[in-house]
Amino acid sequence: MLSKTMQLASELEKADSLSGQSSRTLGERKSVNVAAVKLQAEAGVRPKRIWIDLENSPHVPFFKPIIEELERRGHSVVLTARDCFQVCELADLFQLQYRRVGHHYGKHILAKIAGLGVRVLQLTPGMLRERPHLSVSHGSRSQIVVSSLLGVPNLTIFDYEHSAKVKMFAPTWLMAPEVIAEQMDYGNGVDKEHFLQYPGIKEDVYAPSFKPDPSIRQKLGVSADDLLVTIRPPATEAHYHNPEAELLLTSVFQLLGAVPQVKIVLVPRTPKQGQDLKEQFPDLFREGRARIPEHVVDGLDLIWFSDLVISGGGTMNREAAALGVPVYSIFRGKIGAVDHYLQAQGRLVLLESVADVKNKIQIVPRPKSNQRARGSSSPAFEAVVRNIQYVLDTEEAERKGVLR
Repeated sequence: MLSKTMQLASELEKADSLSGQSSRTLGERKSVNVAAVKLQAEAGVRPKRIWIDLENSPHVPFFKPIIEELERRGHSVVLTARDCFQVCELADLFQLQYRRVGHHYGKHILAKIAGLGVRVLQLTPGMLRERPHLSVSHGSRSQIVVSSLLGVPNLTIFDYEHSAKVKMFAPTWLMAPEVIAEQMDYGNGVDKEHFLQYPGIKEDVYAPSFKPDPSIRQKLGVSADDLLVTIRPPATEAHYHNPEAELLLTSVFQLLGAVPQVKIVLVPRTPKQGQDLKEQFPDLFREGRARIPEHVVDGLDLIWFSDLVISGGGTMNREAAALGVPVYSIFRGKIGAVDHYLQAQGRLVLLESVADVKNKIQIVPRPKSNQRARGSSSPAFEAVVRNIQYVLDTEEAERKGVLR
């Protein structure tokens, strides 16, 4: 048994090394996966079924490489996705196989509560059939509730410590960037020993493996001479939204509209948000100086070929910071530890007033390349996958009575 277990560890270590090699072939990945599954069976270690829920668009690129690595290790993944904020469109773009469950039910608190209850009811029958060994998400409240009701261990990953929590229901495990974990008081109903961490930021999990697609500027109708600014409006339907962000967004459009060579690509969170901004700034859209992509695009491609990014939310800001693209935040909710960390490093500029918009934004072209150096591995990615495997192993040991 010990010998087989050591062989299994060797195969998984080999899978780890191959996962960081961009030149690995499909045959290599499959052979490692088959070997790992075979040795799991011989060592008496069962492959696990893991339920991952995608509730918001940033979860798609984040979980894509994690899902691939878990499957390489012989585990199976059950993937569900909420039909809102382009989650399903992005999942299709990334060629993920998922079950569409639920949608967005509105910005008001009663609608959010009702929507949570509805999605819990929609998810429960499927998870009763699947009987996952572990559920994992990046802050899916409905998954936390379903997992609690069904007795499924839950690992919730998060990178914004001020987000609302579901009262009466708590995850079994938590995982966050080190910069957040260092400041937590562990008052979340989770034992300190069940609070895991990883280095860097969430976007470091997938940004290092990004390969630019230079055709995106042509697809968007942006010439080489245009100064491209990508804008992501604030999350006006989120519980943490501060209306001051909308005032800053208006000031941003006015500032950029006065610079003839600027082309704006707007990435709205909802169709209504996009339509509202078209009506607010009709001249810019009519003249073709501002546009909304007709189809979902890979956010990293758009950011990489932009000269600067201005966003009212967390993920696009942090993706730009991870890629080294100048980025300005108009988020006016409570600033989280990750944004303070990036600001201190000079990788993110926080705009707090209309005066900041006028004085701090530098509208200048940025040297861009169709290629970028990619690291062989990402410490953040490796730590996240290692933590998920640790939770699987620990939960199995507890079920078997090895740990008490």
